[in-house]
Amino acid sequence: MLYNIKMMTKRKKHTKWLLKNVNKAIYQYQMVQSGDRIAVAVSGGKDSLTLLRLLNLRRKSSKEQYEIIAVHISGDSEGPRTQVHQPLVDWFEKNGYRYVIQNFNLSPSEKLPMDCQRCSWNRKRQLFEIAHQLNCNVVAFGHNADDLAETTLMNLLFQSKVKTIPPVSEYFNGLFRLIRPLVLIPEKEMMKFSRLCKFPPPPPECDQSQQSQRFMVKNFIEENHNRFPNMRKNLIQAGLRAQKSLLERETTR
Repeated sequence: MLYNIKMMTKRKKHTKWLLKNVNKAIYQYQMVQSGDRIAVAVSGGKDSLTLLRLLNLRRKSSKEQYEIIAVHISGDSEGPRTQVHQPLVDWFEKNGYRYVIQNFNLSPSEKLPMDCQRCSWNRKRQLFEIAHQLNCNVVAFGHNADDLAETTLMNLLFQSKVKTIPPVSEYFNGLFRLIRPLVLIPEKEMMKFSRLCKFPPPPPECDQSQQSQRFMVKNFIEENHNRFPNMRKNLIQAGLRAQKSLLERETTR
């Protein structure tokens, strides 16, 4: 009994801290407006489940009135999965979330297995299609602060660009707004939240995940964190400054 009370207290405290940082990101980058219908991309991993829970919780006190719908695409680089990930479905049902699940919809000419870039492109395309069918004007992704740091370093190493994942971006002439409310939160905080909330186990890991450029860069940052303790922070700030500068140049043309 005492253990459960301690766990509930920890979860409540951590939820409050996470919501504070989500709100900071939302207001700093003007991510959410009243009347929005948000399709939340849910992979079934800790980040996307954290995002869904926090966006749902903040509706109780936020000044913006919005709707959320969880969207899960079942499949990976090998194509559609033969079975839906039942623990995720059960979790949606138990918590009363509106949700849509679709198999990965790929062209018959698509060569499998796809590399990470191609898989991501196809997944994003299908997410926008589903969002359009649901009359959603916003798509929310669960990218965190570590993702921003990794993307900045990836772009430097492989494309000679200082660029990261934008917290907010528009697609199809403003038809959709893509938002990333977790960009100020380190990945380790989602890991902690996942344990406190007892999230369901994620779907099977993609076979390509440990062969990707991101996996290599992620390991490099982790292995050198003690030698360069400000590396993540510096990469994030450099990427966001470059992103802001690019946006300013585009708006003044």
